[in-house]
Amino acid sequence: MQSRFLHTNFNVLDIEKSIKFYHEALGLKEVRRIEAPDGSFIIVFLGDGQTDYNLELTWLRDRKEPYNLGDNEFHIAFRVPDKKAAYELHKRMGCICYENHDMDLYFINDPDGYWIEILAAD
Repeated sequence: MQSRFLHTNFNVLDIEKSIKFYHEALGLKEVRRIEAPDGSFIIVFLGDGQTDYNLELTWLRDRKEPYNLGDNEFHIAFRVPDKKAAYELHKRMGCICYENHDMDLYFINDPDGYWIEILAAD
């Protein structure tokens, strides 16, 4: 048995706000979109332009209340080429939610409260 990573899904309340956030905060761009003929859902795949891995954002028309993220113990992580510049951008955006100086990393949260770990490039 062999497999490879394909994507991670986050359900979101405002698809355009989420797309804008991920583009501004991490440089992700829309690579594919699926829209239900009846308008009941939109799925947008975002890519980093370097790997085949995607972040899948799913918007459901009838969902109005925020998603229950529990204790937010799950997250995705990104390496950035200039962590200091990324930190300053995220600080200006007001999305830094946790810092761990001992491990030299920090987390940002998206408009729906999902956590994203930020690490320096190797």
